[in-house]
Amino acid sequence: MAEEKKPKRKIYKKLSNKYRLVVMNDETFEERASLRLSPLNLFVFLGTIIITFITLTIYVIAFTGLREYIPGYTDITVRKKAVENYNKTDSLSQRIAAQDLFIANLQQILSGNIDKEILIDTVKSSLLYDSIRLLKKIPEDSLLRKEIETQDKYNLGVNDESNTGGISNFYFFTPVKGTITTTFNPEQKHFGVDVVSSPDAIIKSALDGTIVFSEWTSQTGYVIAVQHSNNLFSIYKHNSALLKSVGNVVKAGDVIAIIGNTGELTSGPHLHFELWYNGAPVNPSDYIPFQ
Repeated sequence: MAEEKKPKRKIYKKLSNKYRLVVMNDETFEERASLRLSPLNLFVFLGTIIITFITLTIYVIAFTGLREYIPGYTDITVRKKAVENYNKTDSLSQRIAAQDLFIANLQQILSGNIDKEILIDTVKSSLLYDSIRLLKKIPEDSLLRKEIETQDKYNLGVNDESNTGGISNFYFFTPVKGTITTTFNPEQKHFGVDVVSSPDAIIKSALDGTIVFSEWTSQTGYVIAVQHSNNLFSIYKHNSALLKSVGNVVKAGDVIAIIGNTGELTSGPHLHFELWYNGAPVNPSDYIPFQ
């Protein structure tokens, strides 16, 4: 046992031996500084510095923004933002797809690329009343119905959804005064009338409604379309300027465009005006006096 303790004591004695580190002037041999130390103290001092440095490094990486620059180290907030951005992108893509489909269908209507058979089927389908269950009428109901139908029969707007008299009961504001050069002819895919008027004449909305299309097209130039209530839709083509944007709410008689000669399918300054009811074109001359 005594022999085993001797080597340990020798090692401890060597580590605890005191040494002096002296800094001297090389020319005058003057002592500038001295430091008394031992190998054990030096080891403890260096170990403390290394541990402190490692602790500070771990703290900086774990609790500061520098961790984002370390490859493979991800942040929870970054993951959360990535998921939120993915959900927003998916919702936007679905909304854009629906808007593209709506605009594509609207452009077909504006360009006149509509099958005649589809229009006939649309008109016929709106006249199918066989599936409606007829109720037994009573005198009081008939009197009330007559009173309601006579109220606001010739209103300038079409916001009254209870109107059952059809399109003929609405008073349309004349978009522009002029001469009709080309009449309504669905067989030749001319779903409106061409009205020639004075240059730079203003175009007005035929009824109250909301602007749903206001853009340039290659064939019909500057086009603006207004969606009215009661399934009414009006289109104004070949304008020289558009004064309203999509989403604007207009009243009957509000100025929405200026007459022009834009687009490939035009031979002079005029307004091509279309009126659609229940998804089918109707002759605007039957309801609007242009002269």
